[in-house]
Amino acid sequence: MAVKYTKHFLDKLENLFAASEYMLRYEKGNFKSGYCVLRDTKIVIINKYFPLEGKINALIDILAELNFNPQDFADKTNHDFLRELRQTTLKF
Repeated sequence: MAVKYTKHFLDKLENLFAASEYMLRYEKGNFKSGYCVLRDTKIVIINKYFPLEGKINALIDILAELNFNPQDFADKTNHDFLRELRQTTLKF
């Protein structure tokens, strides 16, 4: 699966975080990488002024960093989406 820079693809990535134990928030801030991951409180903060492409790239970077397990998702849609993403784009 190639990364698609559409609102629908962003929604699917956001759904992954909604189904996980991490809370995803869009806030303003001076993040050098465009995002911040607070591991102890399980919060992911993305720069809200990022364009759509930047938000998608940041979420993909975070997915690689957090290394979510597809089996942890009860929803088959999220499970399949994450597994497909890992096989084609994330390579981790």
